[in-house]
Amino acid sequence: MGQNETLTAACARIRHVALDMDGTIYVGSRLFPWTQPFLGTLRRLGISYSFLTNNPTKSGRDYLKKLSSLGIDAVPSQMFTSAAATIDYIRLHRPEVRKVFILGTPSMQEEFAEAGFAIAEDSAGDRPDTLIVAFDTTLTYSRLCRAAWWAAQGLPYIATNPDRICPTEDRTVLVDCGSVCNAIETATGRRPDIVIGKPNPGMLRVIMEKYGLAPDELAMCGDRLYTDIEAARNAGALGVLVLSGETTPEMAEAAETKPDITVETIECFGRMLERAHGEAGH
Repeated sequence: MGQNETLTAACARIRHVALDMDGTIYVGSRLFPWTQPFLGTLRRLGISYSFLTNNPTKSGRDYLKKLSSLGIDAVPSQMFTSAAATIDYIRLHRPEVRKVFILGTPSMQEEFAEAGFAIAEDSAGDRPDTLIVAFDTTLTYSRLCRAAWWAAQGLPYIATNPDRICPTEDRTVLVDCGSVCNAIETATGRRPDIVIGKPNPGMLRVIMEKYGLAPDELAMCGDRLYTDIEAARNAGALGVLVLSGETTPEMAEAAETKPDITVETIECFGRMLERAHGEAGH
């Protein structure tokens, strides 16, 4: 079987698409013009879909509001964030944790509080059970130093995601969680004990369980090789790289880990799914 036939067969098996958000379906506050047609294609083919993001700055509820403001109707069961995955990880693997120090936005801290965790203050006297470092657009120097202090004290240390930057159309660089963790490592020699979110396959495995999917019936579609495509590989899912976000064609060509499929946008992937499912139906 040739490469085209192999890809067509792989696409014909897809029953669910997990979609990264920033750089894949929108950038900043701008919905890509091909997103709605792509979602329409999935619905027409009977392929379910969900939204995944490593960005923990907003709660799942906030992301649903953002999607709604962009014209996308979604329900809570379709939304997966690295913050929610971190809560699930702590409940499963560290059930003794009651108090956390979070280097994260007020929205994220509220999400943890609603989940039943006490939030430690920026004080050496308010010792948490666990340190959590996230993408924090409200970052202050004193809180960065406090996080470094708790890391230096040997507390359990969790990072929500490994992303170095967050995609933006603005003329700036949005320093993300991975870069903040690098700063803490430089200051203390300490790396996170675990990094939640893509490329950790946990979110994709939850989706497979929820929808009753075999790994080869799930496609992970995103714009980053080191999170989206690695997550797909780690979960045994089909990895679809789009070049509408962080990854350039040159980066994709030079990468050691190759996606199963590389396309300019999700629109191109939609056409592949249409052809594959059409052929499978004959």
